[in-house]
Amino acid sequence: MSSERKRLISGDRPTGKLHLGHYVGSIKTRVAMQKKYECYFFIADLHMLTTKPSKEDILALRENIKEMVLDYLACGIDHTQSLIYLQSALPAVYELNLFFEMLISLNRLTGLPSLKEMARNAHMDAESVPFGLIGYPVLQSADIMLPKAHVVPVGKDNEAHIELARDIARRFNQYYGEVFPMPEVLLSESPSLIGIDGKGKMSKSANNAIYLSDDAKTVEKKVKGMYTDPNRIHAHVPGTVEGNPVFTLHEVFNPDRDEVEYLKGKYREGTIGDVEVKNRLAAVLNAFLDPIRQLRKEYEDDPGLVEQIIYEGTIKMNEIANATLKEVKSAMGLSGMWNKISRIARDRREHTPI
Repeated sequence: MSSERKRLISGDRPTGKLHLGHYVGSIKTRVAMQKKYECYFFIADLHMLTTKPSKEDILALRENIKEMVLDYLACGIDHTQSLIYLQSALPAVYELNLFFEMLISLNRLTGLPSLKEMARNAHMDAESVPFGLIGYPVLQSADIMLPKAHVVPVGKDNEAHIELARDIARRFNQYYGEVFPMPEVLLSESPSLIGIDGKGKMSKSANNAIYLSDDAKTVEKKVKGMYTDPNRIHAHVPGTVEGNPVFTLHEVFNPDRDEVEYLKGKYREGTIGDVEVKNRLAAVLNAFLDPIRQLRKEYEDDPGLVEQIIYEGTIKMNEIANATLKEVKSAMGLSGMWNKISRIARDRREHTPI
C-alpha cells in the first residue's frame, strides 16, 4: 500500500448479501474513491457482537462474510488496490479500543442519539443495553485510528461518531504526543434508498430489498410487486411520482434521463400504466445488475479465492495495525516499562548461578 495518498476507511457488519441500498449508500462511493485514496475496507464482525447476537447468528458469520465480500468484488472493489480485512483477526484493535475507553466519558457516549436508535432496533430497554453497545463508537474510533485514516465516508446520521473519533484522537495527541491525524467526514451524497414496499429504507430486516445477486426473474418479480401510488386505481387516473419507489429507482438507476422524464409526464397525465413503468424499471435494473452478477459468478467459481483475498488483506493490515500500536505504546510510555522489566529479568537470570 502506498503512503503517498490520504487513507480512507470504511466497513460493514457482515449480515450477508448486499442490496441496491448498500450500493447507492456506500459501495458506489468506495469504488470511485479507490483511485483517489489508499483504501481500507474492513469486515466489522466485532460490531455484530454489540447487539447481543445469538450463537446461530455468530455461526452464520462465515457464510455472510463470504457473500458480502463477493458483492464487494463484483461491484468493483479491487483487492489489489485496497485492503479487505477481518476486524476480529487484528489483536491490535482490542488493545487500542481499551486505551481509547480511558479517554472518553460515559456521558459523552450515552448522549449519542444513534446509540439509542440502535438499542431500539435491537429491542433493548435501558436495563438491557450492554456496555459493548455503549462503547460501539469507541471501537469504531479504534478501527479508524489503526491505519491512521484521514477520511471516513459516512451518512449524516453517523457524523457524530466521527466527531467522537476526532475528540479521542485530539485527547490522545494532547496527552501523549502527536500520533493520530484528525479524521475528516466524507458525507454521502446519496440518501437512503427507499424499499420496494415504500415503507422506509431498503433493508434486509424489512424484507423490502432487491439484492445485487438477485437473478433477472427475481428482480422482475420484486419490481412487479412494488408499491406505487395507492390512490391510482386505473391507468387513466393521474398518478403521483414524488415518493413513489418505482420512480425513485428510475431516478437512481435509469441512465436515460429523457425516458425518465417521459415516464413521469405520462404517469402524471394518467396516460401510462403501472405495468409499463415497472417493466421498464425491471429492464433497467437487470441491465445494471448483469455485469455485477457475471463478475460475482467468476469469483464464486474459483474456490477459496475470496478467503485468500481476506486472508492476505488481514495479514497486511495486521502489520500496519501492529506498527500503529507500537507507536501508541511508545508514546504512552508503556513499551519502555515492559522492555526495562524484561531486560532486568533477563540479566538477573543470566547472572544467577544454577
